[in-house]
Amino acid sequence: MLTSLRRGRHERAGFALYAAAVAAARAPFLYAELGVPDTLDGRFDLVSVYAALLIRRLRAAPAPGPALAQAVFDAMFSDMDVTLRELGVGDLSVGKRVRTMWEAFHGRAAAYEPLLAAGDAAGLAAALVRNVWRGAPAPGAPALARRILAEDAALARQALEPLAAGEVTFLPQIAEPGTERPS
Repeated sequence: MLTSLRRGRHERAGFALYAAAVAAARAPFLYAELGVPDTLDGRFDLVSVYAALLIRRLRAAPAPGPALAQAVFDAMFSDMDVTLRELGVGDLSVGKRVRTMWEAFHGRAAAYEPLLAAGDAAGLAAALVRNVWRGAPAPGAPALARRILAEDAALARQALEPLAAGEVTFLPQIAEPGTERPS
């Protein structure tokens, strides 16, 4: 009961932070200029990246950081449940599909974590090719990796107090010069 009370206290901030991560992950340039597949899977992968960055920042913070990280995670998978239902997935299979998404999220976050910690843009680009582009040629992967590392650094500089209030600032939604996809 006490755990659920603590979670409830951060629920609103968790949903606000998650909504900001979703908005950042839906920036049109990520799809148009960097070539992220504009598919259900491609969008899930980018939402996962942005949510993982936020969770990484919050987990590293003192209290209430870890509780906020859990609230962001809870908001993400509550949203996934609702989204699947809106897409017409039957009630009996929603739980299984959400679990599959949960496992994918954790696998990707675990793969990205050491690369983020090391600032390894090349390794991160390779992981993004595997996960976001499913191994297909991805000329935008190096730019996306640099973007993710920059987002991680920007999040690390943000104070915990605004985050605890559900306020986060992601980088401006523009592409790096020279990263536009060839026509």
